[in-house]
Parts: sequence; C-alpha cells; structure tokens
Amino acid sequence: MTTALLLIDIQNDYFKNGRMVLENSDSAALNAGRLLSFFREHALPVFHVQHLSLRQGATFFIPHTSGAEFYKGVLPSEGETVVQKHFPNSFRETTLSDHLLHSKVERLVVAGMMTHMCVDTTVRAAVDLGFQCIIAHDACATRDLVLGDRRVVAADVQTAFMAALDGVFGKVLTVDEIILLLNDAFGMKTPSSS
Repeated sequence: MTTALLLIDIQNDYFKNGRMVLENSDSAALNAGRLLSFFREHALPVFHVQHLSLRQGATFFIPHTSGAEFYKGVLPSEGETVVQKHFPNSFRETTLSDHLLHSKVERLVVAGMMTHMCVDTTVRAAVDLGFQCIIAHDACATRDLVLGDRRVVAADVQTAFMAALDGVFGKVLTVDEIILLLNDAFGMKTPSSS
C-alpha cells in the first residue's frame, strides 16, 4: 500500500506575529517536521498544500505576503508536490486527487492546520474519495472558537474534532505511534535498531 504524507496549510500566518496565530502551532509544526523527515528518509511521497485566500475581506493567507508562505520547519523540497487551494477542502478545485492517483497513493498521513477547518474538511473528503487516513493529532493545531457567549478553548476544539474523525474517518495517532506503525508495516528499521 502506497502511503503519502499530506501537510495542510502549515504557513507563517498561523505562527507568532502572523495574522491568525494558533494554539501550539510551534509544537505541531515541530511534529509535522518529524513526519516530513521520516517520509523523506524512507523515500515516501510528500504533498504540501498551501492556502491562498482569494475571498473578499480575507485577513490572512493573502497571496504574495510572507504570511502565506510555508513555515520554515516544513518547507517543500525539490520533487515534492505543492498544491495551492482557495477553500478549506484541499481537494476542491485543485489537482490534489490527480497527483495522489498518479502516485498510486492509497493511504494518507495527515498533519496541518487548522484542525477544525481545513484538516477536518480534507480528511472527510479524502475518505469520500476512497483514501485511508491516519491523522497525526500532535502535528495539528487549532484555536479557540466562539458561539454566542460561549468560548470553546483550543484544547477542547482539538479533542472534539479529533475524536469525531477517529474511527469512521481514519486513525488518530501521535507522530510517534505513526512512525512505529509505518516501521512495522514496511519492515523499516527504527533509528535505535540500526
């Protein structure tokens, strides 16, 4: 089974001094970078998604701004596919599905931002398209949400959305658990066993 890494919207605006700072974006990006290193070391396919907001009145991910650029810890390398999107769903009006099918990808390891928006929407769409998903919950980040006079803190948003995805839409695991799973599945050596 071909497994690919899908990194969604890990862009500067979600980090300190950005226009839409998320809770724990630094640690999520660090963990996403660990996954990225693992996939590169084992020559597994990697796909980067970049959101560029064309919506009137958009306040972040504005094209041609530094905030829309990829975060330093997860920059694409030569040969890795970059897909640009304008909607939360990474498949909507993009070439992502075509790239995945061309690479014979059947399973996605998903990391990125925001958990409650683009990660959630993309995972659900991926499953509808027939892909299996593994979601790296410690390599995703979100923010507080407000409805009326009620505030839901980011940690609870993260837990609720990951709990909703776990099961029907995929496996929700830590980066460490994903690396162990892939090592076992592909008979790869862990750094400690080499």
